[in-house]
Amino acid sequence: MPFTSQRTSSSLLEEHTRKNGKFSDAESSLASISTNQARASRKEHKLTHLLSCLGSSNPLPAPIAADDVVWLMDNVAFWDRGGHWEAEFVAAVFDQQASAKVVDIVGDIASKVGLARGGDEERTMERRISPFVMEILQGRQIKVRFNGPTLLKLGPGGRNGISSDIRRVPEPSTGPVAKSTADVPSGVTGVLEMKTVYAEPEGWAVISDIDDTIKITQTSDPVRILRSTFVSKPTPVPGMPELYSSINRLLAPSALFFYLSASPYNLYPFLRGFRDTYYPHGQLILRDSNWMTISGLLSSLTLGTEKYKIDRIKKIQRWLPRRKVICIGDSTQSDPEAYGEACRAFPQWIKLVLIRKVTDVAAVGIREKNEPERFERAFDGVPR
Repeated sequence: MPFTSQRTSSSLLEEHTRKNGKFSDAESSLASISTNQARASRKEHKLTHLLSCLGSSNPLPAPIAADDVVWLMDNVAFWDRGGHWEAEFVAAVFDQQASAKVVDIVGDIASKVGLARGGDEERTMERRISPFVMEILQGRQIKVRFNGPTLLKLGPGGRNGISSDIRRVPEPSTGPVAKSTADVPSGVTGVLEMKTVYAEPEGWAVISDIDDTIKITQTSDPVRILRSTFVSKPTPVPGMPELYSSINRLLAPSALFFYLSASPYNLYPFLRGFRDTYYPHGQLILRDSNWMTISGLLSSLTLGTEKYKIDRIKKIQRWLPRRKVICIGDSTQSDPEAYGEACRAFPQWIKLVLIRKVTDVAAVGIREKNEPERFERAFDGVPR
């Protein structure tokens, strides 16, 4: 069954959420102090900037320099049609020198969330905001040592500094997890190590949302999003770490986790640390949008989330069509609609859907998110 393209009920819920939460007002006020990451970096050569529009087809990629920041994202290896192992490698490159506007941004967010200047909370904000105000570096190619001797070349990245490449990888030789390290000049910082989990074609997999499913984010309120993202200690939803641990044990040894979030890739290190602290290891799939700003964080979490998640679910299904899948989400965003559409498209693939009914959404005046009629519409045609 093909995916539908007409305007969905989830888009109407997004409109209500944004209107009642005054998201547009918050984004407008933040946009004035956000860095414009769409422009060429101060380190970019004009030709590099021009060729970056070609993405991986760029014939003249730029090398990684000692004052760059490199992020390597954990991933999953799967069988291609010929029975060979391959994986999608996602990486990002930034300039270590953050924008001079970081002080203004910290001050502005502090005032919005009701914090006084100075103290530990402000230092936490500076650290977490940094990935949003570093200049993206376009057209970079990254060399990676995969599980030791194998050298992979990733990229070059596109206009948003992110590269995404399908690369064939060797047969597993040291167990189901391979570790890779960026082969970069001394001085480069960032997330320079990654894990690749070899996923056999059959078994179980879990596709899980993050915000308000396993992590308290309060996505219906822009101020609470800013506080939970930049100020507060990342807090798991009560009971969810225990649930995921139980699922992991129950499905072992074939358990495989994908954490599919509408959050932008700027939050990768932050969410990676949260995952490693509270939940089973799994691939983080985040949004590689052009909203590389603080105001863009709010847009990423509240605009077009159903279409984005359906697209990524289709990709996972292409990787692992013989797996049995459990989808877990919540009622604050478009998880019911996205998972319902996926169930109709792949009725033999998805075996169970769990939706956490978030009870505080009524506080922002959007009671229909938890009404039974919503779930009936979202899962219309899906066997109970």
